[in-house]
Amino acid sequence: MGGALVVLGLLAGCGVPTEGAPRAVAPPPGPFPTSGTVAATQTPTLNPGRATQVLCFVRDDRLVRVERRVDGTPTVDAQLQHLLAGPTAGERDAGITTALPGAVEVAVARPRGTEVDVDLGGAGDETGRSDEVLAFGQIVCTLTARSDVDTVAFLRGGARLGVPRADGSLTQAPLAADDYANLIVGR
Repeated sequence: MGGALVVLGLLAGCGVPTEGAPRAVAPPPGPFPTSGTVAATQTPTLNPGRATQVLCFVRDDRLVRVERRVDGTPTVDAQLQHLLAGPTAGERDAGITTALPGAVEVAVARPRGTEVDVDLGGAGDETGRSDEVLAFGQIVCTLTARSDVDTVAFLRGGARLGVPRADGSLTQAPLAADDYANLIVGR
């Protein structure tokens, strides 16, 4: 018991000594807000003005979603142009490719409500490529990944174009990502 009292006495002796009266303390140097200038609701934002853009590319004959950070939300046509530009060097190093060059020649994408009309250039429907379904799937899955797009219709010269779905059937109807669901990785 005597040892416990010694330990308590030593612990009581450690610490900050008390003073008889309060004293003023000078703040450390630096730019500090004055009283009332800090709003409790202010929250710092990371990368202000930055948005995530989804592009669908190809790996091992499957559609894969790639997310890229961009300054602001791109227009529908700008997002399509980013898709047409193809994968970055880093994405290519990860095995990401595209079926678009030579399979689909795109002229312009025009939103019409929640549907996007994609006018295709070129002379005919047949390119002789077996990966056309992936090319059309890339466009549909990229554009419908946007919150403002539900479906994509393809036209040539103003007339609806029959394009392949994942099951190989042709349709002139507007398409959604579900039409390519069995080709999308992670679904």
